[in-house]
Amino acid sequence: MTRVYEVSDSAEAGRLAAYDAALDIDSRDINDPVPYAPEPLAVAEEEKRKVSLFDSFSEVNSIPPEQYARFDVKRGLRNADGTGVIVGMTNISDVHGYRVEDGKKIADEGHLRLRGYDLYDLLGDDSPERRFAFEEVAYLLLVGSLPTESQLAQFVEVIDSQRELPDGFTASIIMHDVPPDIMNVLARSVLQLYTYDRFAEDRSPKHEVHTALSLMSRLPRIMVLTYYAIQSRFHHGSMIMHRFVPGQSTAETILSMLRPDRQFTPEEARMLDIMLCLHTEHGGGNNSTFTTRVLSSSDTDPYSAYSAAIGSLKGHRHGGANRQVLGMQQEIKDNVANWENDDEVAAYLARIVNKQAYDKTGLVYGMGHAVYTLSDPRAVILKRFAAKLAAGTEFEREFNLLQSIERLAPQVIEQEKGTKKDMCANVDMYSGFVYTMMGIPEELFTPLFACARTAGWAAHRFEEIGSGKRIIRPAYKTTGTPHQPYAPIEER
Repeated sequence: MTRVYEVSDSAEAGRLAAYDAALDIDSRDINDPVPYAPEPLAVAEEEKRKVSLFDSFSEVNSIPPEQYARFDVKRGLRNADGTGVIVGMTNISDVHGYRVEDGKKIADEGHLRLRGYDLYDLLGDDSPERRFAFEEVAYLLLVGSLPTESQLAQFVEVIDSQRELPDGFTASIIMHDVPPDIMNVLARSVLQLYTYDRFAEDRSPKHEVHTALSLMSRLPRIMVLTYYAIQSRFHHGSMIMHRFVPGQSTAETILSMLRPDRQFTPEEARMLDIMLCLHTEHGGGNNSTFTTRVLSSSDTDPYSAYSAAIGSLKGHRHGGANRQVLGMQQEIKDNVANWENDDEVAAYLARIVNKQAYDKTGLVYGMGHAVYTLSDPRAVILKRFAAKLAAGTEFEREFNLLQSIERLAPQVIEQEKGTKKDMCANVDMYSGFVYTMMGIPEELFTPLFACARTAGWAAHRFEEIGSGKRIIRPAYKTTGTPHQPYAPIEER
C-alpha cells in the first residue's frame, strides 16, 4: 500500500495521516497512532477477554485496497483520477478546479459560483459602505436571486427576530453536562430544538424555510454560549452570557457576544463577515452537504438532517483542518530563525515533506485540494483581506511567512519527491491566521464553519425536497467470505 503523500486537502478536510488530495484516500492503517488524539481509552482486561473484537477489529473490518480497483468500485464516490462520481444535479453552486478533455483531467483556475454569481464578484467590493455580505449571500442561496435593498433589510429583520432561545434552554441544554467539544453541543441543540417545535414533522415549504432561518439565527448564539460554558466547566474560566444586540449583523453578533468587553472594530466585523461568506457553500458533494441531501432524501425532519450535517462537519477529514495548519505553521515559526530567508524556510519544508518534522506524515498542510488545482478562489479572496488586516501590525511578518510557504511548497515537493503536482494554497492556509488576528479561539474555528454552512445546507435540503424525489441508495459490492453453512451454536 502506498503510504506517503505530499498534499493535504485541508480546504475542507483536516487529515489525520497520510492522505492523497487527488484520490481522496486516507492510507493510514486503522491501528496507526492519530495526531491530536486524546489519551487512549483504558479498557479493562476482563472486557477485552470477553469480547474478541478488541483483538480482531482490523482483520474483520479491512478490505484489501486492490479489491476496489479490481471491481472498479468508486471508493468514496470518487473516480480513479480523483474526480467525483456524479450522483445528482444542482442549481445552487458550481465548484470548478479542472476541465475534462478527451477523458483527461486538465488543471484550471478555480472558481466558485453561487447561483451563477462568481464569488469574486460577490465579495469584490471592500469599500466601507459595503460592510456585510453574509446575509446577502444566504438570501441568494435560499431564494435563488440577489435581493434588493428592501428585500435584504426584511430578510435581515427576520433572522434578527429569531435569536431568542426557548425558556430554560441555556441552562438545561447548553450548560447542563456540557461536553468538551462545541460541535457536539450544536448538534445536540439542533435536535433539542425539535422538541420545542409543535410543527416539527411538518414538511411544508413554509415550515422548512422558517426552521432554516431560525437555525441560521440561533446557532451563532448557541456557539458562543457553549464556548463559555466549556471554559467554565473545564478551564476554570468565567461563564459570560452577553445578550445579543438587536439590529446587528451575524458577524457583529458573534463578536459582540464573544468579546468580554463587547468591543470590536468595523474592520474585524467585516473580516469575520468575509470568513462566513467563504464557508457558506461549496457544492453538493462536500461531505456535510451530501449528508444533508442523504437524510433529506429519506424524508426525515429538518432538525435531524441539520444535526447530522454538523456531525459530518466535525470530522477531521472535513471541517477540522485549521488547527493542523496552525500547528504546522507554528512549528515553522519556532524553528526557522529568519522568516525572510527563502532557503531556511524551504529547508524546513523539506524536512516536513520527508517526514522528519511536524507530524511526520509528509504533508504540507494548507496546500492542495481535491477539486482546485491552480487556484482556490476562497484562498485568493481571504489572502487579499488578510493582507489588509495585517498591514502595519505585529502580524505582517507572519503573513509574509505564509506567503513564502505558499510559494515555496510546490517547489520543495517537486525537488524532494521528484513529482510535479498541480497544487495551490487552499482557504485554510490563511483562515486560521485571520481568526488568530481577530483573537478568535481555535475551539470556534469549526463551529463558525457550521454557523456559516447552515445556509448552504438549507439550500440543498430545499432542492433535494423539491427535485430529488428519490431516496439516495447507492450499492456496495460484496466481496470476501463466500457463503457459509450455518451450524448450531453447540456445534461451533
